[in-house]
Amino acid sequence: MPDALPGAAPVGPDGAGLRALVVTVSDRASAGVYEDRSGPVLVEGLRALGLGVDDPVVVPDGAPVEEVLRAAVAAGVALVLTTGGTGLGPRDLTPEVTARVVERSVPGVAEALRADAVARGVAAGMLSRGVAGVAGRTLLVNVAGSPGACRDALRVLTRVLPHALGQLGGGDHPG
Repeated sequence: MPDALPGAAPVGPDGAGLRALVVTVSDRASAGVYEDRSGPVLVEGLRALGLGVDDPVVVPDGAPVEEVLRAAVAAGVALVLTTGGTGLGPRDLTPEVTARVVERSVPGVAEALRADAVARGVAAGMLSRGVAGVAGRTLLVNVAGSPGACRDALRVLTRVLPHALGQLGGGDHPG
């Protein structure tokens, strides 16, 4: 994998395994105004699943998000989770930028994240505009930008990630 893509690491000493990348989308965190608290939650959860992932890449919303997503796809990263930039604010552009990279939409993933939030009484979950889809052999998923939303997203995604990543790697449906 190119050194130009920080945050995505191979699993195992021989580089075999699946790689993941966490991208924190925050104008303020990328400027050093405050510390990223959401990205590390996703990193910890993905590591617990056995995926190779380094610390989050922190970028401002807009074009830098598209650049890092395209670099991850080109590098063959299996999974990219973004956190932040999915709300209604004027700078919340992550869904639109992600949609420009996605080749095939996987709407059920984003719908499941929103439905889970609402079912647990988090009414603001229905305001998340996050998208999910595939580019090349990479699954891209937008997650809301709070540590709680990231923990909840991991709980939901854990149920489907092995199957989704297996299919993207050429595997079949489990028997």
